[in-house]
Amino acid sequence: MALEIPLLPPDMLVAATESTSHTMCWVMSELICNPEIMQKVQSEVRGILNGKTSIKESDINELKYLHNVIMEALRLHTPLPLLLPRTSEVSMELMGYKIPPKARVVVNAWAIARDPKIWQDPEKFLPERFDSCSMDFKGSSYRYLPFGAGRRICPGTTFALAGMKHFLARLLFHFDWKIPHGGSREEFDMEEVFDGTMKRKHDLCLIAIPYDDDLKASLAAAPQY
Repeated sequence: MALEIPLLPPDMLVAATESTSHTMCWVMSELICNPEIMQKVQSEVRGILNGKTSIKESDINELKYLHNVIMEALRLHTPLPLLLPRTSEVSMELMGYKIPPKARVVVNAWAIARDPKIWQDPEKFLPERFDSCSMDFKGSSYRYLPFGAGRRICPGTTFALAGMKHFLARLLFHFDWKIPHGGSREEFDMEEVFDGTMKRKHDLCLIAIPYDDDLKASLAAAPQY
């Protein structure tokens, strides 16, 4: 007897993919506003990937500063600012607060990530703060919860990080970046909007300048439309 396996609904395959693209936009936005950090992470990427025709997992694992850049972007721009709600099963008391059964608790991860009691200079983009930090993406510290924690942590964490590191490494290796129309980084639009996930209010628009000669040649030879 043949075993019939039902197909997964499309939601199971594509749900929440926008949070990855939003985070990549925030990474590039923060880098364009902090040219010294952009230069540092590009130097790392180009130093490790120089002369290689393909990016391997071992190469990605060597990009320590890029890892810190992503961690800091996720801190400042938590993809899901209000984590999935929790519900208490029994009555309890926590830090002096009485929580009745069936109470719904919503964790504001955005506020935690910008709390000056927890973070030094919380509004600044400082990837170096994670250099000697034991925090990770697994929810081991309640000070840093970009993907949530516990049994309801985001199941796509590993996939999202692998994709972001790979895509960002290529963008930073092959291109230099600047603001269109001679705009200044002080006036660069960083306005947020909450629509289930935290995203840029306006689309990110940057000018990509080919870095390596091979890419310049291939772009020059491409048909112009």
